[in-house]
Amino acid sequence: MINSVRNTVLSILNKNNYGYISPSDFNLFAKQAQLDIFEDYFYQYNYQINKENARASGTGYADITKGYEEVINIFSVDNFLLHNISNKFFTPSQTTTNDDYYLLNKVLVYTRLLASGSNTSLQVGDLVDNTIDFVSAGVNVGDIVGNTTTNQTAFVQALSGTDTLVLTDGNGNPADIFQNFPEGYVVYDDSVVNEAEKVTHSKITMLNNSLLTAPSTMFPAYTQQEPNLSLFPPSINTIGAVQCQYIRYPNDPKWTYVELIGGEPSFDQSQSDFQDFELSISDEPTLVLKILQYAGMSIREVAAVQFGQGLEQKEDQDEK
Repeated sequence: MINSVRNTVLSILNKNNYGYISPSDFNLFAKQAQLDIFEDYFYQYNYQINKENARASGTGYADITKGYEEVINIFSVDNFLLHNISNKFFTPSQTTTNDDYYLLNKVLVYTRLLASGSNTSLQVGDLVDNTIDFVSAGVNVGDIVGNTTTNQTAFVQALSGTDTLVLTDGNGNPADIFQNFPEGYVVYDDSVVNEAEKVTHSKITMLNNSLLTAPSTMFPAYTQQEPNLSLFPPSINTIGAVQCQYIRYPNDPKWTYVELIGGEPSFDQSQSDFQDFELSISDEPTLVLKILQYAGMSIREVAAVQFGQGLEQKEDQDEK
């Protein structure tokens, strides 16, 4: 989609002799336009919810709310949070989960520890501990395995004998998270999970000071102070114990190209740093209009800005 958007923008600019934008400028404008539309999803979603509450919204194909939910869910991610120290876990970021989060939707805590210890030998893609019987410990396929030394997680794909767990990343691929020994591990039952409640820093103090309201493994809680989440009770303190479902920011779009052909860069999506827009294809006209406005400001051409603004305003009015 990104090449189609760029060609449309250049066609409009060149047809009216407004000027030319370089690939680097286009990528900057594309990033801002995508972020603008991404954030607008949530405002539009709220607007449609209000229309539903006012009984002014349709159903079936006219259920606009459902469409926004599906688009937003494209950016929904489930990831285990990396353990920091004590009962603190890193919030999602480029360095911890490979993406930045827009909002945390829910925090899940796995509370039933089935096994823990250290691996005793190495087998690619496996956890081997000949000092324990994983079958007797109640380990099953799908349970969560955390490497407490390297802060990595995986899932049990199969049990090979009583002392070996075959691991997967959850997408059907082998997970080789134990590459040295001894390395510590924990195994959590994936069927015993509770949602942690977010509380303020002042409230958690009051909760912890009362035997009746103190968070427990059945009713956990957390506070947030970047770059950490603090989980309560403090016994929640190992990798694999905390999973977060959040909405991530879209990846920055990048139009990549190869050598100039006839004075123009040639689009090449095979390059390693290529990144298409992550928005719905229905947002392509809005992307074009927003990028036109940025380009118009860049080349000091008011007519291009007004053209983009006018069509965008009309589009917003038609949607409402």
